[in-house]
Amino acid sequence: MNGTTGQYMPSQRIVAGTRTAATKITDEKLEEINEAFGLFDTNKDDHLDYFELKVAMRALGFDMKKDDVLNTLQRYGTDDKNTISRDAFVRAASEMIAKRDPVEEFKKAFKLIDESNTGKITATSLRRIARELGENISDEEIQAMIEEFDLDNDGCINEEEFLKIMLSSQ
Repeated sequence: MNGTTGQYMPSQRIVAGTRTAATKITDEKLEEINEAFGLFDTNKDDHLDYFELKVAMRALGFDMKKDDVLNTLQRYGTDDKNTISRDAFVRAASEMIAKRDPVEEFKKAFKLIDESNTGKITATSLRRIARELGENISDEEIQAMIEEFDLDNDGCINEEEFLKIMLSSQ
């Protein structure tokens, strides 16, 4: 954590003991977890309360119900303030991320890209995603991506083709 900006610095290591719980996740995910903590620790006390925890977990892709948030606070949080420290948050989020089913995660991603619910990713949807991510990809490059992964030659990428691409990249 950079003390002046409040930003998580990738070169920083999380406290001893939390890395063990996070061995199944990447440094990139650890950075994402720390960023979520920093963003939602609104009073900058290095702890998240119930509401901050709920929003931080949502930012990481976990839509937790009230009981789930309370259970997380009970399991990982401090007894005196009903909050969770950065180290405990990293441990909890790391464990939850490590337990995710990659196929289900990729199916969710497919649905986000297939905004019109056609069951297909088109050049238009890829162009939209690239634009939203700030990527400058030419129409030729987008078409080449579709052609490379379009196994049934219908000019689009269906969910099965998408899963095959994503699972082979792991």
